[in-house]
Amino acid sequence: MAGGAAIAVIDIGKSNAKVALVDRETLAVTGIRTMVNTVIQARPYPHYDVERLWQWLLASLGEFAREREIEAISVTTHGACFVLLGGDGLALPVLDYEYDGPESLRVEYTKARGPFSETLSPDLPNGLNAGRQLYWLCRAFPEAYATADALLPYPQYWAWRLSGARAAETTSIGCHTDMWNPREAIYSDLARSEGWDRLMAPLVRPWDTIGRILPAVSAATGLPPNCRVVAGIHDSNASLLPHLLARRTPFAVLSTGTWMVALAPGGSLDGLDQRRDCLANVDAFGHAVPSTRFMAGREYELLAGTATATEKAAERVIADHTMVLPTFAPGTGPYGNQTGRWLSRDGVMDPTPLAVAERAAAASLYATLVTEKCLELAGADGPVIVEGPLARNTLFLRALAQRVDRPVLARPDATGTTEGAALLALGADAKPAHGDDPEPAMPLDIDLGAYARVWRQQAGA
Repeated sequence: MAGGAAIAVIDIGKSNAKVALVDRETLAVTGIRTMVNTVIQARPYPHYDVERLWQWLLASLGEFAREREIEAISVTTHGACFVLLGGDGLALPVLDYEYDGPESLRVEYTKARGPFSETLSPDLPNGLNAGRQLYWLCRAFPEAYATADALLPYPQYWAWRLSGARAAETTSIGCHTDMWNPREAIYSDLARSEGWDRLMAPLVRPWDTIGRILPAVSAATGLPPNCRVVAGIHDSNASLLPHLLARRTPFAVLSTGTWMVALAPGGSLDGLDQRRDCLANVDAFGHAVPSTRFMAGREYELLAGTATATEKAAERVIADHTMVLPTFAPGTGPYGNQTGRWLSRDGVMDPTPLAVAERAAAASLYATLVTEKCLELAGADGPVIVEGPLARNTLFLRALAQRVDRPVLARPDATGTTEGAALLALGADAKPAHGDDPEPAMPLDIDLGAYARVWRQQAGA
């Protein structure tokens, strides 16, 4: 078998799932398999198609097992997702956090959930607070809920399917769930009063080996029977981990995909505003990290599809004061209480006649200005590292560099989430693979000052 030992990283995002083969020594990604994630729109409520994912994961791991000797598997997933186990399977299907069913108990849950000062978890719509999901599930489906004998965060659900070991860790528990007190690193009053702390699987660290793969998994994939499974981590914190291991604070990491999560180690918890989708994440070492977010990928797709922005189009958009105002993902981000619209010098406009490049330019500038606000709210300082799809958007990078007046560093050819998850397999003292920083993005030549002032005035910034 060519090459040395490898690590398999499973990355379950909201929109897409990925399995990456990572060289153990260099942390280079040598192979990737992807699939579109799906939600089953059926009773008892919209839920993730975990069986389809499982079969695909086994097939992908089997393909990689024929290429390299895989010595460990690490899992990272999106947040706002917990799994209730009962015996050898699910007590209830894995709820899609965008489903609005939990809103039926909003009044009751608002009274029950802890204050922002305790949890640093904002009050979010639908099931984006995992505590709201669980609160609703136990009341809407009491008989099925009563069969649950373990509660697992989503990364550890997949680790359980691979190893049979039940575990939990705090990057997922501390991700806007209402279930964790990040300052004191203990379960929240709500989690204790509802009994979720007792139902939760035992706490471990993200890099702890929780077991070896099950014999059935080894037989189905060809993976060696001694292949380790580490506990795993929330995806934004996977992106953050390599930088925590390599940099001094303060700095900020923008982990982008369906969501853009701005994590600001060294920032201030005191300026976080629960009305503006601010929160504290909990990093791999258990520390609270000021964070803000908005659905950058989702909104860009709605505004411009897959079109690429150009600076020439940006010149036209800026000259005409064509702009996107928040938000097209209601209830999320620093402008979650507003309704998205397009604006020109003459007022509200229909964007249909705009050229594709101009729509992409306006969408990129919109992402820039919302991101600037996110960094401001988190008290971010120091260099800004951009990972994921937005790292390939040159207009966004250059515009952001002008607005924040600090180095903006793009990692378009690296997947921080994959590297961070792979590092878990090497233990708490692992060293990240990337060396020197890339050249900072050159600030945009066109002055955005007047455009940004109008945008902020209209957005109510």
